[in-house]
Amino acid sequence: MGRASVLVLAVLVVLGVSTVPALAATREFTGVNAGARYRVVVPSGWNGSLVVWSHGTYSPERDEPEVLDLSVQADTVTWLLDHGYAVGASGFRHVVGWSIADGLTDQLNLVAWFKRNVGTPRRIVSAGASAGGATATVLAERNPRLFDGVVTECGMVGGGVRYWNSGLDLMFAVRTLLGGDFQLTHVTDPGNEDKAAAVIEQAATGTPLQQARLVLANALADVPGWFDSTKPRPTSVSEQVEAMSWWDVNVRTGAVGATRQDLERWAGGNPTWNFGVDYPHLLTRSSELALVKQAYTGLDLDADLTALNRAATIKPDPQATAYLAATSQPRGRTPWPVLGVRDTGDGVLPIANDTPYAQTVDNPANLRQLAVNRAGHCALTAAEEITAFQTLLDRVATGHWPATDPAALNSRAQALPPELRPMPPAFIQHVAGPYPRP
Repeated sequence: MGRASVLVLAVLVVLGVSTVPALAATREFTGVNAGARYRVVVPSGWNGSLVVWSHGTYSPERDEPEVLDLSVQADTVTWLLDHGYAVGASGFRHVVGWSIADGLTDQLNLVAWFKRNVGTPRRIVSAGASAGGATATVLAERNPRLFDGVVTECGMVGGGVRYWNSGLDLMFAVRTLLGGDFQLTHVTDPGNEDKAAAVIEQAATGTPLQQARLVLANALADVPGWFDSTKPRPTSVSEQVEAMSWWDVNVRTGAVGATRQDLERWAGGNPTWNFGVDYPHLLTRSSELALVKQAYTGLDLDADLTALNRAATIKPDPQATAYLAATSQPRGRTPWPVLGVRDTGDGVLPIANDTPYAQTVDNPANLRQLAVNRAGHCALTAAEEITAFQTLLDRVATGHWPATDPAALNSRAQALPPELRPMPPAFIQHVAGPYPRP
């Protein structure tokens, strides 16, 4: 698998994202609007509702997609169209890299285009995945009278500051405890990501101490020791170290790679810090604490945590932090229903990313956060994604939530055609812990 950058919207391992072809009973519009590519599909029996899709971050190291996605799974778009919903997406003017700021404007331009060229929607749902989950949520918060509901899938609802600080913690611990000459901030070296990956790859197959230190580094960012969506979580330390290294090499090294370069360019400096961070305390907040203790059996965990605290001297550029917070931090304003869904074994945006958002919402009755027991980032089957949309759309239409317990959700997903569920529906009751970085 080619190395990806941070928050690339991809389903890792087994669940590919394809693009739905235009259907005979639909009208499809593509073009450029106010400098941003767009794609809109409208069914012949349009029911007056529009789903506006916000994509995740496309890596600066990859070409932009030829056809804009409208959901995680193509079959979900087909289901929405078949049930009368129009679906549209902007590619954003700044297509690759850290594009959230553009998205907040370009999605509004897309809605205005839709009103001029298709019609005025009765209802609009803001939806998105990965970094697009933050875009979709902040977009609705800033325009509360325009939208009627929000769906976020594996969304960055904890905000960009927490996420990027978490990535800094991981890579800082790798460099401090395992060595390497890669840059952590103010990145200028195009090969920086590869240098970090080389250190991680060596540690993953190295001595017990190297492996334990790699586990500790990942635990600080709540990266699970589980990568393969087709299998249960492994139980041995070595297998979980290997899983963590896969997350790191394929995704998390982007925290010191091209996407960080792009973010720092947009933000005007480094928005992250670890000065004053208490790493022993941070570790107590991690869902991977038990694995760390297991990996450090017979080794000196306290010494390594002390070393991290002593080396934690990175300070932010305040204006860069302010930019990141202003463009990517949901504030918890919920005049409309919000539904989030996430894999329990997500190594990009761990399920604990839901916790800070849940703690800030002004109307908890309007929030539902669903968990799917699977490894992967946005590793939802079409049946699970459709079930999430069905649940939110029912709430918007009726004013009341349908049943959202795992049994009801799995039953709903199971009722969909078998080709939409290549794996059994896996909704599960899960209470997310605290996100390691407060």
